[in-house]
Amino acid sequence: MAPSAIRPMEPQQSLRALVGEALSSEIISGELAPGTLLTVPTLAAQFDVSATPVREAMLDLEGRGFVEPVRNKGFRVTEVSDETLRDLVEVRQLLEPPAMEELARRFPHDELPAFETLAAAIVEGARSGDLRVYLEADVRFHLGLTRLLGNRLLVDTIADLRSRTRLVGLSAMLETKHLSESAAEHHVLLQHLADGDAAAAGELMRRHISHTLGWWSGRPEGEPASVPE
Repeated sequence: MAPSAIRPMEPQQSLRALVGEALSSEIISGELAPGTLLTVPTLAAQFDVSATPVREAMLDLEGRGFVEPVRNKGFRVTEVSDETLRDLVEVRQLLEPPAMEELARRFPHDELPAFETLAAAIVEGARSGDLRVYLEADVRFHLGLTRLLGNRLLVDTIADLRSRTRLVGLSAMLETKHLSESAAEHHVLLQHLADGDAAAAGELMRRHISHTLGWWSGRPEGEPASVPE
């Protein structure tokens, strides 16, 4: 997707953060493809903000490895090697499924409605093709669940790993049924947590993360398990 397709945004408290979130969503999903050149003046005009928050956001993205500076031109969206992506997925698999297994053993049922709302937003983002809505709700959903365990370091670690994960095949999934299928897994996970089924919650989370190396990176996968009614 060309930078000109990025939507303008309303002024908010932290323009730097909002610009960064918008651009990171486009990069993570593959809408801003590796090799795309981004310039501060063009982005500032597109977002209808001054150059300062855009420049600061680009430096943040550089720190995350999402872009690299191009002398006298701007910033170029970087590529993530398959090896790096596999390493990120491996560490996430070591942390997130066990976390969901533990959460299933002590899930606070009064929190269920809020997470059902987030899961519904993820499904709607997939249905409407709004990847920014999809990704933002997805982050809030997964980090919110992890936060219920009360381990701040775990939340921060998973947040960092997720922030560096690319899903470059995500935009291509809009033309398939797979985005809706992966979105529906969030409702399934909540059902396992509410039922106290630790084994099922852990297995679902393992399968969900594995999409990073499959559908979400533009590679085929086997047929997914059927989604319970």
